[in-house]
Amino acid sequence: MASEKFEKFLGLLRKQPRPERVNVEQMRVFQDKAGGRFPAGVTGTPVDVDGTPAEWIDPAGGATDRAVLYLHGGGYVAGSIDSHRNLTGHLAAAMGCRVLALHYRLAPENPHPAPLQDAVKAYRWLLGQGLSAGHLMIAGDSAGGGLTLATLLALRDGGDALPATAVGISPWVDMEGTGESAVTRAEADPMISRDMLLQIAALFLGPDGDPRDPLASPLQGDLAGLPPLLIQVGDAEVLLDDSTRFAAKAGAAGVDVTLEVWPEMVHVWHASAGFVPESDQAIARIAEYARPKLGL
Repeated sequence: MASEKFEKFLGLLRKQPRPERVNVEQMRVFQDKAGGRFPAGVTGTPVDVDGTPAEWIDPAGGATDRAVLYLHGGGYVAGSIDSHRNLTGHLAAAMGCRVLALHYRLAPENPHPAPLQDAVKAYRWLLGQGLSAGHLMIAGDSAGGGLTLATLLALRDGGDALPATAVGISPWVDMEGTGESAVTRAEADPMISRDMLLQIAALFLGPDGDPRDPLASPLQGDLAGLPPLLIQVGDAEVLLDDSTRFAAKAGAAGVDVTLEVWPEMVHVWHASAGFVPESDQAIARIAEYARPKLGL
């Protein structure tokens, strides 16, 4: 049974209006305002990643020779370093190492593959800073979760040394919205609808984009050779089947993949860390999974 604090949080979500048409500017303003602040003991330092804005997020006493590249959600059209400050701050504290939060380019101004190009560049930049691949993790939520997995495919195909592990939080990996949960979880999900996903996908892909391009829809890719993966998703998500199908395909391809479906949880519930127990528990579980893989 979900906690009382989660039920209160869910009630607030259900009171939020869900417009029929996606308004990118409203999404950007709302998400940035809702992003919160770092928890106590965590600090942020702006950094330029070869022309892309980013921020080093450091917990007190955290390791600096290990790092997490974090790719924020927001449907590839919204989200920023500001929109995820609470989540990334709690993740840095739980991991005990620094997090590089990347402000990759957004659609529709910069459609696919611009976000992927920025993510790949950032990973290579980290290697260029002297960090070894075995001490790196890539993580992201929603669109950033899909971007995490697409980045792995691009790095593998480019011959790059892959990170020790990667984590997808409620990842969006299917631009066509073909999962059954788009229907079966439509009433349960207070945040996302299939129609909304398809509208945003069109903005992300641009007029000439292919929704079955594996670097936009990682579910369509050859997943062999990817590093160990943790995928967390809520059972009350329209995107539930993005995670379950991707995990099944990855496992069939020989990938060491751990899928966690959290009962009653909604899309990226991790964002309420510090306020909702289940959010703290999910982030703690990420750290429990990933820290040994980074040698922490």
